[in-house]
Amino acid sequence: MRVCFARARSLGRGFTKFGAAAALLTTLSACSAKAQEAGGEAGLKLPDLSQVTFLGVDGHKLLLFGILICIFGLAFGLVIYTRLKNLPVHKSMRDISELIYETCKTYLFTQGKFLLILWVFIAVVIVLYFGWLAPVPGKPVALTLPIILAFSLIGMAGSYSVAWFGIRVNTFANSRTAFASLRGKPYPIYHTPLEAGMSIGMMLISVELLLMLFILLFVPGEYAGPCFIGFAIGESLGAAALRIAGGIFTKIADIGSDLMKIVFKIKEDDARNPGVIADCTGDNAGDSVGPSADGFETYGVTGVALITFILLAVKDPTLQIQLLVWIFVMRIVMLIASAAAYFINGLIAKARFGNAEHMNYETPLTWLVWLTSFISIALTYVISSLIIPTLGGDPSQWWKLATIISCGTLAGAIIPELVKVFTSTESRHVKEVVTSAEEGGASLGILSGFVAGNFSAYYIGLAMVLLMSVGYLISTMGLGDQMLAPAVFAFGLVAFGFLGMGPVTIAVDSYGPVTDNAQSVYELSLIEQIPNIKQELKKDYNIDVNFERAKEMLEANDGAGNTFKATAKPVLIGTAVVGATTMIFSIIMALTHGLKENVNNLSLLHAPFVLGLVTGGAMIYWFTGASTQAVTTGAYRAVEFIKANIKLESAAAASVADSKKVVEICTKYAQKGMLNIFIAVFFATLAFAFVEPFFFIGYLFSIAIFGLYQAIFMANAGGAWDNAKKIVEVEMKQKGTPLHDATVIGDTVGDPFKDTSSVALNPVIKFTTLFGLLAVELAVSMTATQGANLTHILAAAFFAVSFVFVYRSFYGMRIRGSVA
Repeated sequence: MRVCFARARSLGRGFTKFGAAAALLTTLSACSAKAQEAGGEAGLKLPDLSQVTFLGVDGHKLLLFGILICIFGLAFGLVIYTRLKNLPVHKSMRDISELIYETCKTYLFTQGKFLLILWVFIAVVIVLYFGWLAPVPGKPVALTLPIILAFSLIGMAGSYSVAWFGIRVNTFANSRTAFASLRGKPYPIYHTPLEAGMSIGMMLISVELLLMLFILLFVPGEYAGPCFIGFAIGESLGAAALRIAGGIFTKIADIGSDLMKIVFKIKEDDARNPGVIADCTGDNAGDSVGPSADGFETYGVTGVALITFILLAVKDPTLQIQLLVWIFVMRIVMLIASAAAYFINGLIAKARFGNAEHMNYETPLTWLVWLTSFISIALTYVISSLIIPTLGGDPSQWWKLATIISCGTLAGAIIPELVKVFTSTESRHVKEVVTSAEEGGASLGILSGFVAGNFSAYYIGLAMVLLMSVGYLISTMGLGDQMLAPAVFAFGLVAFGFLGMGPVTIAVDSYGPVTDNAQSVYELSLIEQIPNIKQELKKDYNIDVNFERAKEMLEANDGAGNTFKATAKPVLIGTAVVGATTMIFSIIMALTHGLKENVNNLSLLHAPFVLGLVTGGAMIYWFTGASTQAVTTGAYRAVEFIKANIKLESAAAASVADSKKVVEICTKYAQKGMLNIFIAVFFATLAFAFVEPFFFIGYLFSIAIFGLYQAIFMANAGGAWDNAKKIVEVEMKQKGTPLHDATVIGDTVGDPFKDTSSVALNPVIKFTTLFGLLAVELAVSMTATQGANLTHILAAAFFAVSFVFVYRSFYGMRIRGSVA
C-alpha cells in the first residue's frame, strides 16, 4: 500500500490538480483489493460465535434464546391486534374506518409496485459490485449474488410489511377510539391508541431483530457481512420511498382538506368535504406507514453500522464475538424493558385515570417514556455486568460501555421533553404563536413558528452534543487499547441507546395518527344524525351519550397525539446522524488502509474534502424544496378538484367516487415527487462517489449535519403551528374566526415542514450513506480496471442525470396558473 501511494504522489507531480486527483483515484483503485482487507464489505466475515462462552453458554446458543423473545414480541403484537379488532364499535364508524383502510390498501399496492421499480436501480449496482468488481472472496458469484439480492429484497419487504401492519392496526383503532369517546370517559380514548402503538412497536422491533438474528446465526460467516449490507440497503430504500411518498401524500390531502375550512367556513372533517377521506388515508400513509418503515430501517441500519465497525476496527476475534453477542443481548433486553414498562405504566395510569372525568393525555405518555428509559438503563448495567464482566482483559469496560449506551437511552427521554417545550399545547412557544396570530394574523403566527423551530434546533443540538461528549470521554478510558477509533464506536453506541426504547418510541409516535383519524371517523360517520341513535346506543351498549363531550375529548386527545408525533422525529433523525457517522467510518477504513495511509486527506487542507462539505448542504436544501414543491402542486390540484366538486347543499356527505378521486390526485403527485427525488439522490450519490473518495466522505458528513438541523427546525416549527391551531379550536373555542383562519394557514405551512421534508431527511441520510458504501468502492474498483478517465466521464454523466431530475423537481412539477 505504501508503494501504491508513493506512486500516486509521483504521478501527481506532473498533473494539474484535477489530474492529480485522477491519478490518486487510479492508484487507490489499483490497491482496492488490499483496502478491502481493511474495510471492504465483500471482505467482512463474521466470527464463529460458539467459540466464546457467556454464563456457561456459548454465544450462538445464547442468541438462540433471543429468537424466542422475538417470537414472544410477535405474539404480544398479534394479541393486541386481535383485542383491538374485537373492541366494540358502531357500524357507522366501522364502515368509515374500513373505507379508509381500503383506500390505504390501494395506496400501498401502488407503492409496492413503485418500490420494485426503484429496487432495480439498486440491484444493478449490487450486481456490478458483488458480481463483477468485488465478489465475496473464495465463493462462487452464482451463489453469493442471489443471496445478497435476496436479502436486499427481504430488507425492503420488511419495511413494507411492518408499514402495512401499522395501517391495519391503526384503522382498527381509529374507529374503536371514536366509539370509546361516546362513553364520556377520557381513559379509554387514551388507552386504545396506545395499545395500537405498542402492537406496532413490538411487532416492528421483533421482526427486525428476528431477521438480523437469522443472518447472524444461520448465514455462514463469509456471507453474513454482504448480506447485512444488502439487507440494510433494501430496508433503507423501502423506508426512504415510503417516508417521502407518504409525507407528500398526507400533506397534499391535509392541506387540501384544511383549506376548505377557510374557503367555505365548514367544520373540521366535514363529511361533505371529499378531501377528508384522503386526509385520513394520508394520516396513515404519512404518519403511520412512514414512521413504521422508518423505525424498522433505523433499528436495522444502526445495528449493521455497529456490526461493520466491530468487524473492521476490532482485531481480536474473541473480543469481536464478545461485543457482537453483547450488542444483540442488549437489543433483546431492551425489548423486554419496553414490554415491562408498558405493563407497569398501564397499571399506574388505570389506577389514576381509569374512572376520571378529566385527564391530561400527555401525562401517562410522558410517564411511559421515562419509565422505559429507567428500566432500560437499569437492565443495561445489570446484564452487561453478567455478559461481559471482563472485556479484553479489562474488568471495568462493562460499566463504561453500559454508560455510553445509557447516554443514548437517556437522550430518548430527554429529547422528547425538549420537543414538548416547543410543540406541546402547554408550551409557551406554542402560546406565543397563538398570541402573535391574534394580533398580527397569519404572518406573525408563522414568524413565531420559525422562532420555535430555530430555538428547538439550538437546545436539542446542544443536548445531543452533551450526551455524545460523555460517550466520547468514556471511550478515552481504555477502549482505544482494544479497537481503532473508539470515539466512533462510542457514537454508534449512543445511537444504539437512542433505540433502546424502540417499541415505546414507535408507540407514542403511532398514537398521533390514531387520535387524528378518530376525530375524522367520528365526523364522517354522521352518527349524531342517525335516527334514534341515543336509544340504540343505550340499548346495545348501555351508553348514555353526550356528543359534545365526546368531540371535545377527541380534540384534546388529538393535541396530545400531535405533541408525541413530534417527539419521535428528532430521536429518529438523531439516530440517523450518529449512526451515519459509524457507517462513514467503514468507508474511511477502506480508503486509508485501516487509518494507516492518506489520513491527511480527511482535513480542511484537502480541497476535495472541503468541497464535499459544501456540496452536502446544497443537496439538503434542494431536497427540502423538492419535497415541499411536490406537496404544493399536489395540494393545488386537490383544492382545485374539491372546490369544483364539493356539494354543501345537496348532500350530507361527499360521494365515495369524489373521495377516491382526491386520493388518486394525492397518489399521483406523491409518486411524481418521489420519482424525481429518488433518481436525483441515487445518481448524485454515484456521481459524487466517482468524483473523488474524500470529496464523497465530506459530502456524507455534510448531509448528516445539515440534515440534522434542518430536520429539527422544520419538525418543531411545524409542530408549534399545528398545536397553536389546536389551542384555538379546543381551549379558546374560536373555530371559524379570523384567528382560527390565521392558525389554519400556519398549520398548512407547517404540514410539509413537519411531516414531509423533515421526517424524510432521516432515511435519505441513511440510504445515501449505505448506498455510498458500495458506490465509493465501485468507483475505486472501476478506476483500477478501466482507468480514471472513464470514472470521471461516468461521474459527469451521473451528475447530469441527477441534475435533470433536480430541474424537473421544480420545473416539471410547478403549478401552471394565469401568471406562469
